Amino acid sequence: MSDINGAPNSNPNPNPNPNPNKPERPPLLKKYKIIADNRPTGPHFPSVRRISSTPPSSSRFSSESHTTSATNDATFGFGDRDYVYPSFLGPHTTRSRVNVKSTSKSQRNQPKLPARSESMPSNLSCEEAGAKVGSKMKPKPKLKAEKDLNALSIQVSNPASSALSGSSSANFSNVRRASGHRYSWILFLLKFICTLSISHTLYLRNEVSKLQKENISLRRVCSHVDLASAGIMELEEVNLLVYFRNADSRTVALYMAVFILIIPFALYKYLDYLPRIIDFLKRKYTKKEEVPLKKRIAYVVDVCFSVYPYAKLLALLFSTLFLIGYGGLALYAVGDGSFTEAIWLSWSFVADSGNHADMVGAGPRIVSVLISSGGMLIFAMMLGLVSDAISEKVDSLRKGKSEVIESNHILVLGWSDKLGSLLKQLAIANKSIGGGVVVVLAERDKEEMEMDIAKLEFDFMGTSVICRSGSPLILADLKKVSVSKARAIIVLASDENADQSDARALRVVLSLTGVREGLRGHVVVEMSDLDNEPLVKLVGGELIETVVAHDVIGRLMIQCALQPGLAQIWEDILGFENAEFYIKQWPQLDGAPFEDVLVSFPEAIPCGVKVAAYGGKIIINPDDRYVLKEGDEVLVIAEDDDTYAPGLLSEVNKGLFPRITDPPKYPERILFCGWRRDIDDMIMVLEALLAPGSELWMFNEVPEKDREKKLTDGGLDISGLENIKLVHHVGNAVIRRHLEGLPLETFDSILILADESVEDSIVHSDSRSLATLLLIRDIQSKRLPNKDSRFVPLRHSVFSQSSWIREMQQASDRSIIISEILDSRTRNLVSVSRISDYVLSNELVSMALAMVAEDKQINRVLEELFAEEGNELCIKPAEFYLYDQEELCFYDIMRRGRQRREIVIGYRIAVAERAVINPAGKSKQRKWSLDDVFVVISSGD
Repeated sequence: MSDINGAPNSNPNPNPNPNPNKPERPPLLKKYKIIADNRPTGPHFPSVRRISSTPPSSSRFSSESHTTSATNDATFGFGDRDYVYPSFLGPHTTRSRVNVKSTSKSQRNQPKLPARSESMPSNLSCEEAGAKVGSKMKPKPKLKAEKDLNALSIQVSNPASSALSGSSSANFSNVRRASGHRYSWILFLLKFICTLSISHTLYLRNEVSKLQKENISLRRVCSHVDLASAGIMELEEVNLLVYFRNADSRTVALYMAVFILIIPFALYKYLDYLPRIIDFLKRKYTKKEEVPLKKRIAYVVDVCFSVYPYAKLLALLFSTLFLIGYGGLALYAVGDGSFTEAIWLSWSFVADSGNHADMVGAGPRIVSVLISSGGMLIFAMMLGLVSDAISEKVDSLRKGKSEVIESNHILVLGWSDKLGSLLKQLAIANKSIGGGVVVVLAERDKEEMEMDIAKLEFDFMGTSVICRSGSPLILADLKKVSVSKARAIIVLASDENADQSDARALRVVLSLTGVREGLRGHVVVEMSDLDNEPLVKLVGGELIETVVAHDVIGRLMIQCALQPGLAQIWEDILGFENAEFYIKQWPQLDGAPFEDVLVSFPEAIPCGVKVAAYGGKIIINPDDRYVLKEGDEVLVIAEDDDTYAPGLLSEVNKGLFPRITDPPKYPERILFCGWRRDIDDMIMVLEALLAPGSELWMFNEVPEKDREKKLTDGGLDISGLENIKLVHHVGNAVIRRHLEGLPLETFDSILILADESVEDSIVHSDSRSLATLLLIRDIQSKRLPNKDSRFVPLRHSVFSQSSWIREMQQASDRSIIISEILDSRTRNLVSVSRISDYVLSNELVSMALAMVAEDKQINRVLEELFAEEGNELCIKPAEFYLYDQEELCFYDIMRRGRQRREIVIGYRIAVAERAVINPAGKSKQRKWSLDDVFVVISSGD
């Protein structure tokens, strides 16, 4: 066993612990009665005490005793935590103790055990430490060399920690010292200036009073005083009194100025003590920690400046008035003019900093300089506020944050690729009234929207387009565009997927229903999925009109596949450039049957009646015997709403015409290239329109095992299909070898769909459709080199004399190819490629939205015409209504069409490129050919 210093212990413990499991208590040390004079005086410490690794700031002992204590500490080998000798055994470093008052007598009578040091190892128990200290009761003298060596080891023991703590504490103290020095220098400078000014002013006042007293004494010494001089003396004494009165008021003004100047510094320094003083005066002593008063005042000021827009202006106004008042008070105190003159001078110094150059005297000059400096600061702040206000106003105008003050306008919510076509149609519709106002609210920058609209290069014909940046989901942004005063609101679908787009449309409808002022006009919502339409109508009620874009285009493509050329007819009817639907009431027609109403409009074609007795239900293609009643309205196709009116009845000669019935339906083979998300709805429409035994070939990249699940999830009962049979093929429509595996020459119609995978990108979708079209046409031309040898399909046999239908068959080598095009700029490329027909989907949807926005009743008409049941648009050959080279007017053909329960609305002659809807000169006679075709509204029976 070795001692504390590391030497072997020559005197082992004579009384070992008999029970090694029981810890041995350290021996109690006795105090000597006589303490050597060279020992340090002070209170007696317990036998063992704890010291800190950091030396105390003040020590009662010499550096030698401190080094000795550090040396003894280092010999234990416990780092910076150790036990030291009792006070009477040798020199040591004294530390201030914390006296803990015991709560009970039993605790005071308990023996004190050695306390554990903070740096003591955790595996050393108190009993072991006590035993070590007890074994070294006697102090052992140390040599000087040993002391130096131990002191050196203490210094080198932990240099990193000491350096780190020293550097961090030094940096912190330096920062605090530097900031404190700056603060103290500023206060010292302000105090010095105030003290110097006050002292100089008081000195001048004292000199003036001395001179006045000497003047009075000299006058009293004079011995020769007559009455006149006495009168003069009296007058001077009165003036002196007035002067003294003035001098007293200036002194008060000086003291007030000094007091007002000192108050801010005193409040800034001692403001936090004000609540304590108030509590002391009220004798309320609370120990709860509260936020300092200065912080609370700063918080209140910050909130006021943030919440109230005019707080900064009012604060600046108050500062200006305070500076003028305080400056006037100070000038009055150091000058010789009146108080009102001092106030005016103060204002002139604030307004113009150069006016103080004419001041005379040290005091007035000092005050005038301070007032001018404050005036420059105030005007700089005022200039900053004005500049910020102008910048904020310009920024709000640039970003589209200002309010739109319009009424009876059309509001468009959202931004999509259809917006250009929509604005074009709305401008054409407002042309008759000299133009209107269209407001666009979207989550885009105003400048970007205006630049995109300017790229359209379209003449808006007097219609103003106003763009505002905001969210349709926020009521404040809706109020900014005068949503309650709009005559129609159009909600565009977003560029997200169908479900997300419809969910956003639903939230927009909820926001519109929350407008407090209510809505004057109706809401037209563009939906992406037919399954989400009932939910939006349930939320919006009667004000909501929905246009399911995907469903409309799908149905239109099927109609165009079964009746080639129908896409151009729909493009003319839906747009406002040619003829469109209008509904209006004509009281002069009350009591007239519909067969007479049909030929009563020289510039329009009646198509139906809005029956007032049935709650405003629109009946398309009614019976000829239906008599118009009061309140009924007539549905017509006309050029514009102000271009038609009923006239005199024209003389109509029905004559004899061929009684040809419609040919029966034959089975067809149709190919779908691509996959749409509403392809299940298209299959259901084909099931209702095709004859039994028809085949639908589906060619896309969707795995065959996943198709049945997707169709079933869409609501299609595959096992319940009676008229069509599904044939699945997997492949890519832009790869030639995949297309060559299909019998492309045997299909009656081929529909190239905008595939679901690329429908979000217009360029990619149109490029894919165009590539598929060119590949199919090339494959068909190589498989059928002899075009004259091909046969005519059964469903086209009735059109054998129609040049229009023959041209379409020859263009695509027997099959009718219908391509879905999203961008109107792709139309020129498609027309060059000799495609039979195309559907310009985005433009047609924009036209439908514009028509429903102008009159929400038109939506009922479109829904019925696009449906698989009821009335529909059809193309019929001329041989159904006339003989070759027969001379008839258009009214005669309309009368013959009524014999077939049809309404003839237009025609296309054999040599024309486009069909004519609502032709002019309906009573004019002309010759017709069997190569001509007619556009009719048929009941579909």
